[in-house]
Amino acid sequence: MTEVTDRVKWNAEGLVPVVVTQHGSGEVLMLAWMDEEALSRSLDTGRATYWSRSRQEYWIKGETSGHKQWVRELRVDCDGDTLLLTVEQEGAACHTGDRTCFDAGLLAEFGPRAEA
Repeated sequence: MTEVTDRVKWNAEGLVPVVVTQHGSGEVLMLAWMDEEALSRSLDTGRATYWSRSRQEYWIKGETSGHKQWVRELRVDCDGDTLLLTVEQEGAACHTGDRTCFDAGLLAEFGPRAEA
């Protein structure tokens, strides 16, 4: 575990953002936060575990909703300050019941880049 956590640059609160994607499709499901303990629990159990900044407690995705996340792959970005967690999602990923947390609506869309 030390090999993994040594590569992570934790913020001042001891947390790192985690982008969560669907295994196979790469669909972006959600953004969450982990501390070292949440990361350790996720890797040890195979169940995605996060740190809730609002509730100040750990939460295992799907523990109350039944919408579980099974860890398939963990990556760290080139700077070490963001994790990419690939999961098998059962049911909705968002607390609103939507498939992803990014179903709230398109904010902007751009066409092909024009040649200068």
